[in-house]
Order: sequence, then C-alpha cells, then structure tokens
Amino acid sequence: MSLTSTDIARIANLARLELKAAESERMLTQINGFFALVEKMRAVDTTGIEPLAHPVATVQDITLRLREDRVSEPNQREANQRNAPALEHGLFLVPKVIE
Repeated sequence: MSLTSTDIARIANLARLELKAAESERMLTQINGFFALVEKMRAVDTTGIEPLAHPVATVQDITLRLREDRVSEPNQREANQRNAPALEHGLFLVPKVIE
C-alpha cells in the first residue's frame, strides 16, 4: 500500500493541518516508508509461532511482580460525591448528550 500526494493532502485537511509542498513530500516519503516496513513484516511466515506477551522473554527469564490484591484506600464515595450536582442510587447523573 502506498499513498499519493492527494492522500496526504486529504489527511492533512482532515487533521486540520496546513502543510507546505516540501512538508507534504516529506510526509509522503515517511508514511510510504512506514507502509513498506509493515508490508515486509507481513511477508514473514509466522505459522506455528506463538505470540509473546513480553518480547523480552525470548532473551531473559521474566518474573512478573504480582502484588496481593487487597484494598489499600478507604472508601471515599460519599466525600467525592458531596459536591455533585445530581446523584441517584450513589451514581453521578449527567445530562444526556446523545439522542
């Protein structure tokens, strides 16, 4: 996949960016370079290779530091909701914004 100057102009317009011709050309080169790299990575056959949760695990043993799952802060719900303009059943009420 490669982009054209028209694509860059459209993306810049959508992002509300004003690019000069030189900037647009530089963007085009950089983005197309990125897409070329992605295509190279897609071309690699990864059949039978399990995804890694942590890529570092391939070079060294990783021990995840897990902590005990316990409450460490007191319940501040009432104090946090004291200044709320509207509450119902302990929940904040907000105006409807989507119809």
